[in-house]
Amino acid sequence: MDEFKELILNFLKKETNLENIELEIPPNPEMGDYAFPCFVLAREWKKSPNEIAIELGKKFKPSGLITSAKAVGPYLNFFVNKNKIAETTIKEILKQKEKYGSSGMGKGKKVLLEHTSINPNASPHVGRARNALIGDSIVRILKFQGYKVETHYFVNDVGKQIAMLVLGAEGKKNVAFKDLLRIYIEINKKIEENPELEKQVLVLLNKLEKGDKTTRKKFEKIVKTCVKGQTEILSELGIRYNFFDYESKYLWDKKTDETLKRLEKTGKLFIDGFNRWVMDQKGYGLGMKIPVLVMTRGDGTSLYPLRDIAYNLDKLKKGENIVILGEDQKLYQEQIAAVLKELELKLPRVVHYSFVLLQEGKMSTRKGNLVLLEDFMREAVNKASDELRKRYNKIDEKSAKAIAYGAVKYGILRVSPEKNVIFDWEQALSFEGETSPYIQYAYARISSILKKAKKINQKADLGLLKEKGERELVKLMSNFTETVTKATNDLRPHLIANYLYSLAQKFNEYYHSHQVLKADEKTRGARLLLINAAGQVIKNGLNLLGIGVLERM
Repeated sequence: MDEFKELILNFLKKETNLENIELEIPPNPEMGDYAFPCFVLAREWKKSPNEIAIELGKKFKPSGLITSAKAVGPYLNFFVNKNKIAETTIKEILKQKEKYGSSGMGKGKKVLLEHTSINPNASPHVGRARNALIGDSIVRILKFQGYKVETHYFVNDVGKQIAMLVLGAEGKKNVAFKDLLRIYIEINKKIEENPELEKQVLVLLNKLEKGDKTTRKKFEKIVKTCVKGQTEILSELGIRYNFFDYESKYLWDKKTDETLKRLEKTGKLFIDGFNRWVMDQKGYGLGMKIPVLVMTRGDGTSLYPLRDIAYNLDKLKKGENIVILGEDQKLYQEQIAAVLKELELKLPRVVHYSFVLLQEGKMSTRKGNLVLLEDFMREAVNKASDELRKRYNKIDEKSAKAIAYGAVKYGILRVSPEKNVIFDWEQALSFEGETSPYIQYAYARISSILKKAKKINQKADLGLLKEKGERELVKLMSNFTETVTKATNDLRPHLIANYLYSLAQKFNEYYHSHQVLKADEKTRGARLLLINAAGQVIKNGLNLLGIGVLERM
């Protein structure tokens, strides 16, 4: 559809002198294929939008691709050549194959994307896994658009939580990844019962920052065990990282000290009554009772915000920044943004997400009321295996994993980031409705038909695709590039997830009401090309969500 849209945009740019023009899709296909809202010109042209629509309509000359332009109230609606759209779209999809949908908007551009960055203190829970899934999908989308993407994981290896783990692991030999969660919950409970223990935690942090070798080794051992365990779980879901950036680096190379000196020059950094370095944040409308950002403890040891600012300064030297954060980090991120504004630096783009909820509320590693991601994945594979056994009386582990992990990813990614996800096993693994198995099954069905057809006539007459269902399917496929572009600009993978469900649904409707293999020879050839293109778009879209396809299900 890009060719059609480009023609319309060129006409409008010439006649209106507007540079940024946004076209809309009319609510009813009979009203047209694209609509230009004329409100944007009303003030400049000193005319009503209805008059502008009529005036522009008279200037439009039909072509082989756009048959007419019609004024409908304040809109100028454009009608594309229905015969040409099938030919243009299907040929484009089958020519570009796995590249179809990319506008190449990122060519020559670099992006650093930081995601996951969960504390290295235990096995990740499902609530925080949403960070990794959203981040991974955005990485895939950006790469698809031609961006050079670096994926970063910021490891908090010197924080209070790690110190608590180090304290909790004292006297225990060969602490394994699976032991960390239990140790972390136990030490939290002990500190709650005996607050004096917290002093030992602070002593450990002080020793660490002063470079005590024994303390440093203890921290490194715990963190290494945890990061290795966490990334093994995430790599099973196809999630990879280019760089693990350790907070400790900013201590050892004195970047935190340099950052404090740089912040001092703003005139907003001062020592408070508790002997802490704090940043005055009045005037930024942050609505805090105490409008300061605390950078150090009273003993001079650094706090996370100071290390995070040093990290931000580092990343911003390298290119555009994107970071994925939980909604509980909104105020904190506004505080960091205020500091970067003081330093007159470009702010990172932030995607905030709500959590995956249990029935009793949000998950917490500290309290232990959580569902671990690895258990969740295992349960998904078991349930997918049961479903395959019911349907086909046999289990293929590779297929079970593709269905299971696809169900988990889609169940989380299909929801807009700012909304909570309440995961429903029965719904997520269903072969019906808005689920990954439903979309994967549509692809498998297309693969099965193409396999039975054996040979496809690549020169079949696509002008024969005149049925309403065919035109609707083609129109939807032609909108894929636009959907991916919007998902890229807005950093919203759920737009692609929602689109794929609509496409799978439209294909299934078409398949149930039209013959493909049993149609007459000429129609059969055109329909095979149509469904081949639909399968390619489904595959491309699922790849952007990190979901695999299956040739048979």
